[in-house]
Amino acid sequence: MARKESITIQMILDTAFEMTREDGFHTVTARKVAAKAGCSTQPIFRVYKNMDELWNAIYLRGVDYFHEYYEQFAGQGTAPFSNLGMAYISFARQEKHLFRLLFLTENAAKKSMYELLNGKKGMVVTEINKAAAMGCTNPSLLFMKMWIFIHGAACMSLSGDFDLSDAETLDLLERSYNDFAGRV
Repeated sequence: MARKESITIQMILDTAFEMTREDGFHTVTARKVAAKAGCSTQPIFRVYKNMDELWNAIYLRGVDYFHEYYEQFAGQGTAPFSNLGMAYISFARQEKHLFRLLFLTENAAKKSMYELLNGKKGMVVTEINKAAAMGCTNPSLLFMKMWIFIHGAACMSLSGDFDLSDAETLDLLERSYNDFAGRV
């Protein structure tokens, strides 16, 4: 009778993903994952041919995690891009290590930031269409202006330089949208 596998690919990925969330992507090594999962490195390399394959799986799991986070984010803004911006900034505040992995490092999946944000459900396209429906003549340019502001605020939150409350951040995003929309 074959021996039952006690360490599964899901357990390895779950362990490595949680390590990334807690301590950062740079902490994920085969030995550390094995120690945390309570096994040797053998099961890791039985299911992943090398660490690059595991790291890529962590990255893709992070992308899915961000999209789930965005879908569950309770948006309160009325201006296009404001809820996307709030979710992104909030993600940077709450998931610092995942944010760094997804949006501040070169990714193995070779996805652009636009692809990461837009996702399968077209989150960015939806916001661009909202801006067009509200009379914006160049909603793609407006998105770029908003995105520079949003990404900057999110990055500042990582270093502790962005200490506005959620209400102040939402107000700033909506004012920025109105200012930018008037100039596009």
